[in-house]
Amino acid sequence: MLLAVDIGNTNITLGVYEEQILLFTARLATDNKTTADQYAIYLKNILELHGCGHVDIEDCIIASVVPTVAASLRQAVSFLCDIVPLELGPGVKTGLNIKIDNPAQLGADLVAGAVGAINEYTLPCIVIDMGTATTLSVIDENATYRGGVIAAGVRLTLKALTENTAALPSVSINAPKNVIGTNTVDCMKSGLVFGAAAMLDGLIDQISSELGAFPTVVATGGLSKEIVTHCHHDIIYNENLLLEGLREIYERNK
Repeated sequence: MLLAVDIGNTNITLGVYEEQILLFTARLATDNKTTADQYAIYLKNILELHGCGHVDIEDCIIASVVPTVAASLRQAVSFLCDIVPLELGPGVKTGLNIKIDNPAQLGADLVAGAVGAINEYTLPCIVIDMGTATTLSVIDENATYRGGVIAAGVRLTLKALTENTAALPSVSINAPKNVIGTNTVDCMKSGLVFGAAAMLDGLIDQISSELGAFPTVVATGGLSKEIVTHCHHDIIYNENLLLEGLREIYERNK
């Protein structure tokens, strides 16, 4: 079995594969204070909860945007499963042609998402990942990573509102009945949800104009499902896109 691990700024997503079949997924909180021993315990318990033993894990691939957590998790997997994880980075074969100013700057999560999209969808393609940050990755018809967009994530926006104002409360991130809110909570929800959806629609239009073609648009990440349903564009939701990309990269390197 293969353990695929995507370490984001807020959450760690785990996926266990039997060949090309995703058996289950699980999530952990990303925490710089969590030790390798603690992560080993969490991993052991999660695997057992889903009917797997740690001895069943034959290999592991990790993509991370948090180096300190990646180091702890890498040690945890090595200790628990007696394997050396493959970490997505320089020297790893991805099959992705990266045409940005400095390819080394491209985050491992964006690489995994792009590879997953190339493997599953018609090109050109835009990959939207809505996590701590909202990112859009642009892959052209030749499977070349052309660049993208980075904006503040919805939760980060909400945090900025509540921490930098005296009267605005924290709210749940779900759409109100109407765009025009009639109370503070609904006004905030409208700005967060409909505002994010409008931003995505606008960016998709401008990216399509620059590409000279209308791309396939696929979304992943924590809040994507809530937001993209309110977009005017047809957007495919794929919860496990990054894990699928990691599995594909593993296949290229095993």
